[in-house]
Amino acid sequence: MRNTFMALLASLALALPAWASTPVNINKADATTIAHALDGIGPSKADAIVAWREAHGPFKTVDELSQVKGIGPATLERNRDAILL
Repeated sequence: MRNTFMALLASLALALPAWASTPVNINKADATTIAHALDGIGPSKADAIVAWREAHGPFKTVDELSQVKGIGPATLERNRDAILL
């Protein structure tokens, strides 16, 4: 029984993605919230997202995030499902 349980836990762990992002509205959230919600986005990148938003207005598409310095295609794709507008 214990071996079956351990095998089930191991298979579930392998099925889960290597990252966990929390849905966040990047047009409304502050930098701290963005940094905590998105994988690979720390305080400085979150500050850059907020600064871009303040300078250019709200993001119209998720792909617009790639215009923020430090946000590359891999980071964007990893978080795409968690980014709300």
